Amino acid sequence: MLSTAIKTEIEQIIHSEHSDPFHILGAHPLEIPSQTGNPEKAVAIRAFLPEAQAAWVVENDNPKIPFPMEKLHPDGFFQAIFKDRSELFSYQLRILDHEGQAYQFIDPYTFPPVLTEFDLHLIGEGSHYRKYEKLGAHPREIQGIRGLQFAVWAPNAKRVSVIGDFNRWDGRRHPMRVRGSTGVWEIFIPDLGEGTLYKFEVKSRYNNYLAQKTDPYGFYFERPPKTASIARDLHQYQWQDQPWLEQRRSKNWLDGPLAIYEVHLGSWMRVPGEGHRYLTYLELAEQLIPYVLKMGYTHIELLPIMEHPFDGSWGYQPIGYFAPTSRFGTPEEFMAFVDRCHQQGIGVLLDWVPAHFPKDAHGLAYFDGTNLYEHADPRLGEHRDWGTLIFNYGRNEVRNFLLSNALFWLEKYHLDGLRVDAVASMLYLDYSRNPGEWIPNQYGGNENLAAIDFVKKFNELAHHYHPGVLTIAEESTAWPAVSRPVYLGGLGFSLKWNMGWMNDILVYFTKDPIHRKFHHNNLTFGLIYAFTENFILPLSHDEVVHGKGSLLSKMPAFYLEDKFSNLRLLYGYMYGHPGKKLLFMGGEFGQWPEWNHNESLDWDLLQWQPHQKLQKFVQDLNRFYVSQPALYEVDFHYSGFEWIDFHDSDGSIVTFLRRAKNPDDFLVFVYNFTPVVRHDYRIGVPAAGYYQELLNSDAEQYGGQNLGNLGGQMAEPVPWQGRPYSVSLTLPPLAGLALKPTA
Repeated sequence: MLSTAIKTEIEQIIHSEHSDPFHILGAHPLEIPSQTGNPEKAVAIRAFLPEAQAAWVVENDNPKIPFPMEKLHPDGFFQAIFKDRSELFSYQLRILDHEGQAYQFIDPYTFPPVLTEFDLHLIGEGSHYRKYEKLGAHPREIQGIRGLQFAVWAPNAKRVSVIGDFNRWDGRRHPMRVRGSTGVWEIFIPDLGEGTLYKFEVKSRYNNYLAQKTDPYGFYFERPPKTASIARDLHQYQWQDQPWLEQRRSKNWLDGPLAIYEVHLGSWMRVPGEGHRYLTYLELAEQLIPYVLKMGYTHIELLPIMEHPFDGSWGYQPIGYFAPTSRFGTPEEFMAFVDRCHQQGIGVLLDWVPAHFPKDAHGLAYFDGTNLYEHADPRLGEHRDWGTLIFNYGRNEVRNFLLSNALFWLEKYHLDGLRVDAVASMLYLDYSRNPGEWIPNQYGGNENLAAIDFVKKFNELAHHYHPGVLTIAEESTAWPAVSRPVYLGGLGFSLKWNMGWMNDILVYFTKDPIHRKFHHNNLTFGLIYAFTENFILPLSHDEVVHGKGSLLSKMPAFYLEDKFSNLRLLYGYMYGHPGKKLLFMGGEFGQWPEWNHNESLDWDLLQWQPHQKLQKFVQDLNRFYVSQPALYEVDFHYSGFEWIDFHDSDGSIVTFLRRAKNPDDFLVFVYNFTPVVRHDYRIGVPAAGYYQELLNSDAEQYGGQNLGNLGGQMAEPVPWQGRPYSVSLTLPPLAGLALKPTA
């Protein structure tokens, strides 16, 4: 005779509304009435098996005699009572399904919880920085049985189940247990392992919401448009990059060369003979790494590779924050790509997107039938420009999700830094909003205080746990001290993109040279604030999309040669200017059309000499940059830069010095932004000697006219521009020169 309480729980199981199925399912001691009037000890084994027409209990100690189970409910709730048994015992369940197939399995409802109270405490307070090791799907061995442990945070769920091929995607089969008031659900399912396809089915306490969600902590996903998570053990790969990691800990990239090649893996190169398919991570290791080495870059920066459903987002709308996209291969193959980069001396940076996430139904949005990861109020929780949702940085568990994610990429994939996308949209409550469309903070201001705290914590943790990594802000406003340490009142980033320089310089270069004298301030204004932050000078993907055209197509010219001259001049000015360097793929050889994420770069252009020679110029520019301490040792202090003359707006000419830590090690840069040759152009220099022309963007090998100074000029004791010596130079048209005094 079943008690009313048991009947109620059975109904909850059948209707998938039980928050602790372990309380009713599995093996339980009980007492049953006896003829003597004294209760008799027994063991009840209960199972909900909707696919079964019959079921048996198979004792591990007596497997030859299966014990039949009674079907208590036509929907498939079974029970077996073992009388005269006071101790629980190990067993398996055998079923005959409705299709006549028989199979046997270990009952998952016999295993204890896996997550400790300490884990749950850290998760609740938002300080479990290896949270990815606890939530998600992980291979475990419990009581000598191998399987997968699943855990997910869904505090407003009535029921959460694991679904997959193993249970025919039936949410009734493997409901999870909730751990107290933490909102964390977990279950260990025996005999599952790597490669298992799974999702979480979430039934909310609100609005009859029922959804199948991919694992927020999943390490691997099906290739889009499929959306299931795939269980993966990330402990198998054997890294070979220890020397790189050791030198990274002690190296200061701020006073070292940093030339970054920005890459979208899906469109850098494709395989024409195979339907223009993507290169795999391993193929990219074979082709991209040698190319980057040949070109002289120090780092690769990858547009986001976190799993994302929409190709057109370029990765900036991720669903699988902990999973490298399966478009290009497996997690281990991406590890191998990073490993190979490090072995060849190339750093790897990754774009990271903690500012927003997409609304796709299988992702984080409305995860448990409530606005769990996002703000409920769209004035706080929605990016209308992008059609995405904004993280609730004030919630401990959400902040912890993002912080552990950042540390995950640095720890598990050995990445050398993260570039944080859209920082300005995080910092300001009124970002891209009209009056009345945003809510002020508690002090009446427009600063997002929770986001500011999150950003600071991210930077502190990244630098604490992984000394030597770079954190880079894409921040487009005048927010102060973005790249200053938190303990000095800053946000804590290592570097910040110089969006102001990028905008000014592209405005200037798109002007016809005859009009540039009226825009001379665009060249020089950036030096007013160049040392207020640790800046990267970016010519990024954002400048070659959405109708903006490629860098080459932006250049004004009547003759084709002048387009290339202008672009070489732009690159030459960028490399002479204080700040680290970043160039998006294709810019190095003069891609004509603007970037299209659905197509490979137009490598066929390298059949033509102008493109070959531009590529050669960028290659030599990188090598020159790396070889000259004056170009990188003092990037972020005024002592590394001196104007020689910035007043010649009529001639559209600027001249300056760059100095190394040793002030006697300096370079002289001269730039002529008009197509007019300037003869006998005198500039002041600080020391006597022969000034060797180390770089000339007008050299014939780069596609120029080979005008210049025959290798250099001797300084004369003619005071000029406030300096004791001067040199008289020939300035090629639309060209830059770099000179250095020789001993």
